[in-house]
Amino acid sequence: MPRVDNRIRVPEVRLIGENGEQVGIVSTREALERARSLGLNLVEISATARPPVCRITNYGKFRYEQSKKEHQNRKNAQAAKLKEVQFRPNVDVADYQVKLRRMKEFLSEGSRVKVSLSFRGRENAHKDLGYELIERILSDIRDVGISEQAPKQLGRNVVMVVMPNTKSRGGEKPNKAAE
Repeated sequence: MPRVDNRIRVPEVRLIGENGEQVGIVSTREALERARSLGLNLVEISATARPPVCRITNYGKFRYEQSKKEHQNRKNAQAAKLKEVQFRPNVDVADYQVKLRRMKEFLSEGSRVKVSLSFRGRENAHKDLGYELIERILSDIRDVGISEQAPKQLGRNVVMVVMPNTKSRGGEKPNKAAE
């Protein structure tokens, strides 16, 4: 939480005016007088700088803008999600198409997709069928995604991570904005 008005206890500050212009280094008392004469607050922007940077602004508006920035940063941080699609080696054609369509949706949204292929019972004796399925998946989604992590065996599962193909996404984004 930034310090405001009388809580700023340093002898001088680097002052930024109400319109964003650089005023320069002034005494804290003079900066407070300027802010009060305009009916605004003196808000400490950067406490670690020497001398500290302060701005003349409306404190309520400043807090609102800070919360908007934090909200936007949190929203952007959640954009890179990892989705998972699970397969079995003897997947039916219709199920395969549904899962493939979902994978393409996830990739076009910009999410990474974890492909899990699980083996049970006698399926463990035919791992080659599973790897053929993985290769088929990669060839079917090559227009929207590329393999980030090669297929790797983890116990009874084969796991692979697919990331969006940046070349194809770059071409799709302007079309979506135009609609």
